[in-house]
Amino acid sequence: MAKGLEQHQNRQRALSSFGKDLTRRARSRCELCEAQGVPLGSFELPPIPAQPDFARCLFLCEVCSRELGGAPIPNPARWRCLNNTAWSDVPAVQAAAVLLLRRLDTDHPWAGELLESLYVSEEVRELLGEAEPAGEEA
Repeated sequence: MAKGLEQHQNRQRALSSFGKDLTRRARSRCELCEAQGVPLGSFELPPIPAQPDFARCLFLCEVCSRELGGAPIPNPARWRCLNNTAWSDVPAVQAAAVLLLRRLDTDHPWAGELLESLYVSEEVRELLGEAEPAGEEA
């Protein structure tokens, strides 16, 4: 049990080491909803790798972190901000936007329309676990 706690603490320290870089990249705003002046924390895109990876981390407010993590979305209109965020040049941010848009797509036509208009790069598809293995053709 102590080993698990130690591993968790080591992971938290590693994630904390990304803090300054995440803050700078996000300009001290939530990378999804662009909220500022609220507590922000790092969020790792699933699937969580064995070692923390900056390329899979986002700097999010509590609401975005909770709902991206799978909690119910009580206010879908709040996610209209994805109209801007989905075009981010940060692959992890675009991947997070795609994940949320897919959750909203079935009940909210605007989400599906935005998804259809997006170009999802190979790097983003890789973050989503959808990249084709090297050497295979479509």
